[in-house]
Amino acid sequence: MCSSNNKVFYKDYYLAAGECNPQGEMPLTLLMTRVIEVATLHANSWGVGYARLIQDNHVWVLSRVTIELTAYPRVNENYRLTTWIEDYNRHFSQRNMRLDDARGNTLGYVRTIWMVIDLSSRTSVDISQLEYIRQNVSSLPCPIEPMSRLRPIEQGHAVDYTFGYMDCDFNRHVNTVRYLSHLMNLFDMDCYDNYLIHRMEISFIKETRYGETCQIVIDDTDPMDSRMSITADGTDHVRARFHWKER
Repeated sequence: MCSSNNKVFYKDYYLAAGECNPQGEMPLTLLMTRVIEVATLHANSWGVGYARLIQDNHVWVLSRVTIELTAYPRVNENYRLTTWIEDYNRHFSQRNMRLDDARGNTLGYVRTIWMVIDLSSRTSVDISQLEYIRQNVSSLPCPIEPMSRLRPIEQGHAVDYTFGYMDCDFNRHVNTVRYLSHLMNLFDMDCYDNYLIHRMEISFIKETRYGETCQIVIDDTDPMDSRMSITADGTDHVRARFHWKER
């Protein structure tokens, strides 16, 4: 079920066994997928989703995501994602989300930053005059802190990876969720059995294309605060940070 009053939109989901991670919970990659889906549905309800923007050769692009959770939905549970716009300027729209369980308990929040780019020039489009955003900014609170400043990693260890066909989306660049999947695979099963990601921050800096080889770098000097990047030719394409907590 989904519902919208223009300013606030929500959609209900059911977590099937085939969608779960080995711990019987919603994986962070699935939550990222749902975040993109709900944002898209809300934009579509305003008539400014992909179908409308592509007429001008424009698309929405996810730039930054911060997720902070106290718990994850578990197998066979229902959950709800609610979304709204907090603020916007010429280049970015700040969209927030709240994750609730079937009993209405809040499990956590999400902060996302979106931009519109021109597909021909690959440059950002001025969205400050989009009237639908101005009219639909919401005062609904999002209590988690905005993303911290993610700096380049100065020391760490790296693995090489060449991005393939299944890593790419219809824009023919690496899919947001695939970036996160590769970062999560840096940690072993024992880690996830004993700890969960309490807060995740990820910044998408530069597009990665099919066939491009990158270095997936991790600085785990502090085991409870992991810092990572996906880098090619000395340029960071993605920077991320996981804050862990014991189960």
